[in-house]
Amino acid sequence: MKVSTEEIVFNIISHAGDARSMCFEGLNFARKGDFKKADELIDKAKKELYEVHNIQTSLIQKEASGEGCDVSLLLVHAQDHLMTAMLAKDLIIELMRMYKLNYTRKKGESDE
Repeated sequence: MKVSTEEIVFNIISHAGDARSMCFEGLNFARKGDFKKADELIDKAKKELYEVHNIQTSLIQKEASGEGCDVSLLLVHAQDHLMTAMLAKDLIIELMRMYKLNYTRKKGESDE
């Protein structure tokens, strides 16, 4: 069964949106000092982005073999969602590292 471009687009948007939400939820847990939960959410987000990356790779392979799909505003929109989710993940991982470092330093100060 052939999957329509619209179905592909909405799968990209769905997975990317889920990943972005998980990243921000993870950031909230990191802010509260629950780094285990934060890391779990980032890992889940990475799995979502892996799924969407596979979808994107399939589109690229089809295009390279001459079976490209029509570029539509929806497809561009889906790519925007994917790229912002990937950027959010990268930035949030860095923010979480800063929270961990700050938490560790504060904890060390209170132990003295």
